[in-house]
Amino acid sequence: MGEGRDGETTVKYYPKIASAIAAALSAHSIGAYAQSAAREATASEGIQEVVVTAQRRVENIQDVPITVQALTAETLKQLNVTSLDEFIKFLPGVSQLSTGPAQGDVFMRGISISVGTGQGGGTTGAVPAVAIYFDEQSGQLPGRNLDVYAADLERIEVLEGPQGTLFGGGALSGVLRYITNKPKLDVTEGSFEAGYGITAHGDPNTNVSAVINLPLIANTLAVRGVAYNDRHGGYINNLPSTFTRLGTDEGFTRYNGGVVPTNSVVINNNNVVSRAINPLTYTGVRVEGLWKINDNWDALLTQSYQNMDSQGVFYEMPFGSEGTTFNAVGQPIGSVPLPPLSVTLFNPSRNNDKFENTALVVNGNISDLKLVYSGAYLVRNVDQQQDYTNYARGVFGYYYQCVGYSKTSAAVGQCYTPSTVWTEKERSTQQSHELRVSSPDDLRVRALVGAYWEKYDIVDTTFWHYTTVPICSPTGINTNCYLPLQPWSGSPAFTPVPAIGFFDDGERVYKQLAEFASIDFDIIPKRLTLTGGIRHFKYDERQTGGDVGSFYCKQFAPTTYFGPCLAPFGTDFDTRAAPNSAKATGSRSRANLSWKVTPDVLLYATWSQGFRAGTFNRSTSCHLPLNAAGINEYCVPAFTVPDNVTNKEFGWKTEWLDHRIQVNGSIYREDWTNAQVGFFDPQGGLGNLQFDTNGPSYRVKGVESFILARATSGLTVQLAGSWNSVEQTNSPFLIANNPALLANMATAPLYGKPITSVPNPYGPLGSPTTYSPPFKFYGRVRYDWLIKDYAAFVQATGDHQAHMVSATGFVPAYDIPGFTTYSASVGVARGGWTAQAYAQNLTDVNASVATTSGQFVLAKYPLRPRVLGVKFSYSFTEK
Repeated sequence: MGEGRDGETTVKYYPKIASAIAAALSAHSIGAYAQSAAREATASEGIQEVVVTAQRRVENIQDVPITVQALTAETLKQLNVTSLDEFIKFLPGVSQLSTGPAQGDVFMRGISISVGTGQGGGTTGAVPAVAIYFDEQSGQLPGRNLDVYAADLERIEVLEGPQGTLFGGGALSGVLRYITNKPKLDVTEGSFEAGYGITAHGDPNTNVSAVINLPLIANTLAVRGVAYNDRHGGYINNLPSTFTRLGTDEGFTRYNGGVVPTNSVVINNNNVVSRAINPLTYTGVRVEGLWKINDNWDALLTQSYQNMDSQGVFYEMPFGSEGTTFNAVGQPIGSVPLPPLSVTLFNPSRNNDKFENTALVVNGNISDLKLVYSGAYLVRNVDQQQDYTNYARGVFGYYYQCVGYSKTSAAVGQCYTPSTVWTEKERSTQQSHELRVSSPDDLRVRALVGAYWEKYDIVDTTFWHYTTVPICSPTGINTNCYLPLQPWSGSPAFTPVPAIGFFDDGERVYKQLAEFASIDFDIIPKRLTLTGGIRHFKYDERQTGGDVGSFYCKQFAPTTYFGPCLAPFGTDFDTRAAPNSAKATGSRSRANLSWKVTPDVLLYATWSQGFRAGTFNRSTSCHLPLNAAGINEYCVPAFTVPDNVTNKEFGWKTEWLDHRIQVNGSIYREDWTNAQVGFFDPQGGLGNLQFDTNGPSYRVKGVESFILARATSGLTVQLAGSWNSVEQTNSPFLIANNPALLANMATAPLYGKPITSVPNPYGPLGSPTTYSPPFKFYGRVRYDWLIKDYAAFVQATGDHQAHMVSATGFVPAYDIPGFTTYSASVGVARGGWTAQAYAQNLTDVNASVATTSGQFVLAKYPLRPRVLGVKFSYSFTEK
């Protein structure tokens, strides 16, 4: 970070702005500078140094004794990637479950168990296993990645392996960090970029962004701002369709003998038929101000805003809604095939996800000690609606949408419209404060100590609007009805409101207090270093709200099968007998031995631990009744406890041939114990509510390798790959835990014993984790050269991901095939101007990155089709 002339304190607002405008209008003033930089980059024989802060100190990435990947600003620009879904393929060892932009979870090294239904995750989702940081702010949210648009980022850091000592809860298997560019005190600079592209089978793409850095008070105050708007054209088509109830729908086969009432509404989707229904737009602004208080202290204040607006859905349906049936394990199948990139939806779908973040970082020195304070407040609001019409094919579609009860006569009864949606509004706030104190970097014994406090609050309201039977009339004339609900009011009294048959209205609060320390000791100065670290944490957790439905509230005709219902059926988290609060304390540690064999060769051995907080379940309902006694054996736990990953790793970071070749790699084993596992099992006897348990243990054995070579002047080759072997090391059955068993002499001996009457829900020994491809590979070749006053380049990339599974245990699972994609770009620069053409997914591969049946249809989330585009950019710098 540069500084101006010593002693200059005059405020120069207008001259600096005027000079910035003049620089932007005069290519001649910056031409020599840009061309000189281009020539230097082209002629350079060595690999440029990458600086990271993975250990909370500024270090060359080659000196950091853990596996760290860094996508620098230049790399992101060269790869033409701006979002999480785009850049994750260039990170071996990292995978994700993605059911749409900013919807899903990031995984590292196979530490992944996910149900992936995408509904009500704010209430039911487990804390992510990878901590996502926006500068100093922790920002992960269950089931919803923090997808920061990559505009004016200094780099994206990926720290693989558990990082529980320095990054705390949530860093169970690693950390992903967005690092922004900071203001510069003595430089006026800026850039502008605009692009246009076409999406195969879809609509065009447009993007524009601008950056400006202005010194306001020489050597004292500077501001930096970035603004962006990027629209990705849609590519999913909603085709014309009707929806007709079938005797094979699960509700009819289970409750009505396969008989469909003659008086059943048939609907069509004519009002929402359209092509390219899923456009995606990122809009955002970030402003940062740096104040150099004196030679020892400075303060950085940052305000960020981003709105991600996605329309439609990002999955394709291999089969249409008409003709959908279910196989023996409850997976939807169909007989009417659809073309690729097509769906048959009956209601509009959308997902609006916006965040605001305010952050303050103060750096200073007290004598020889360096002090860093960081405080931040992140607010995120999600507003989502998804079509749920295919719910009518499920077990309970008949219950909520039909009246009458006859297994012999189709003339008896009536079914109302199957057109339904689910909606979710989620608001999360994360306030954090951290104080770190570190000793000078040049001492033989170096220490870093700190304290961290965080309050993490998630308010989630999810409504399932699948009740279409009319409201009962006050006079009781209409007996073919059922009593719906209004949103939970906190009181048993309520007024019937149509459509909403079930809802979650909950709040989860996590308060964390942690203290941590890390000490480095040079056994041999600058050669052999021993590092030890520890973090002690304390969580206070609670969940309040309601989980309310209208089950057991239905009036059938001609007979009264259930009801009438006088109050909502469900759980009030505030008053239920089961605990709605919990505490968790513990410590996690790290030990590391690193050996600088030569200045360019580092060998290291690491032992480290990571953890994440537990979660609450909506209900403590009991399941799996004994045939003889009729007592349920298993009760859902009120909450889960933190799980743990222990990593043992040996790695190397080396440079050869005068820094022209870089070869890094690691071999590791990770043991995941007390894993938090999610279930959604309406078919297997564990109920129709998703819940989490602490379950099996897993072992991961893996190898990662990274090679970067400056083969000749201008020619750069990069290869990176990972291989993970994941297997379950114990296979626990559910344990009979219902206290009611103890009250009966015949059943008391069963208490605390494995339940073997149902299949093991965690899967057999040796089974893998979900969304964890055993192999991932990435390669890039780039050639830069000079043509007189022009700097030209050509680049090609390829990436491969092996197959993976979508679920474990007896939950219906899909095997997702592997795939390979290619990208390419070519461009030229002169002065501050750059123009390039690029292609992504060059061969237009249609491959699934996630496959689920959470919407009661077989849904595959495809890669974005081939994109062909051009970009033009301009940058200037004036010192």
